Amino acid sequence: QVQLVESGGGLVQAGASLRLSCAASGRAFSSYAMGWFRQAPGKEREFVATISRSGSRTYYADSVKGRFTISRDNAKNTVYLQMNSLKPKDTAVYYCAADYTHYTSPRRDDYDYWGQGTQVTVSS
Repeated sequence: QVQLVESGGGLVQAGASLRLSCAASGRAFSSYAMGWFRQAPGKEREFVATISRSGSRTYYADSVKGRFTISRDNAKNTVYLQMNSLKPKDTAVYYCAADYTHYTSPRRDDYDYWGQGTQVTVSS
């Protein structure tokens, strides 16, 4: 069992930056690939970024590539999402998730545990 708690969301203007954090507790954090997803009102939850257990491999959705960076600190049981050059279309609830089985995955159904989400709102 893994518990995930996101933080760092907020209201910012277009072009600003935010860093989201996801703190994990429970079973060994380094055993899990981690991912960030987001869900805008009226839309399905979509993949944003994923990182392998060691942090050596990352993968991004095309919509955030070059603007967002996922990273992890296994000593702190935390995964981060640095978001730069934010756009109004990035507005969503952002969720972190843990995947015990796969090296990395963009598929929502591959993830075993989810946090409660943190709201990111980008104004124009």
